[in-house]
Amino acid sequence: MKKIMFNDKYGLTQAVLEGRKTQTRRVAYTAGRWRDIMVRQDLEGVNKGKACLFGDGILLAKSAYKLGETIAIAQKYEDLRKDDEFYRLCGKNGMPLELIKYEKGCSNKMFVKADLMPHHICITNIRVERLQDISDEDCMAEGIRRFGKEYVRFKKEYCYTCQNYAVTDFYSFSTPREAYAALIDKISGKGTWESNPWVFVYDFELIK
Repeated sequence: MKKIMFNDKYGLTQAVLEGRKTQTRRVAYTAGRWRDIMVRQDLEGVNKGKACLFGDGILLAKSAYKLGETIAIAQKYEDLRKDDEFYRLCGKNGMPLELIKYEKGCSNKMFVKADLMPHHICITNIRVERLQDISDEDCMAEGIRRFGKEYVRFKKEYCYTCQNYAVTDFYSFSTPREAYAALIDKISGKGTWESNPWVFVYDFELIK
């Protein structure tokens, strides 16, 4: 089984577990005339029925996940100390409980084993688009939050933010797109939004 990581600093793992985040974008192709031409040709083939997104070709080769695939949500072992399902899976997969604290995955979820993860998502749809084509609705599906007057600067009725309560500096934005643009630059590096790369858009649902 594969695993997928969501940003913890901005509360995205928690947003997935709470069912607030049901979509994620992953960079597929960086900007460039040659890449644009290749992707457009593939997409035109899909639109005209001459190719399939999940058939042989560039899109399939680049997609990390497949339609209908079940994927483990990566979490640090230390964050799962109170999760009974985690301990059950440790026993099932031969992970001695007394050795967990010595595993790299205890403090770094890059090294966790997918088979030990108690929470999963299922990919329900995949498409390719430019990053800046995201809609306000999709921004909210990406985990952007709307807050009321108590958090708003500039005396607006409400605002949108890419941050959670745990972040010290609270930044508010007028629109979901502004908030998402700030979020993707924090997660993927400054200038990501401006470069407007091709991205895979994965819709998913939390498996309960």
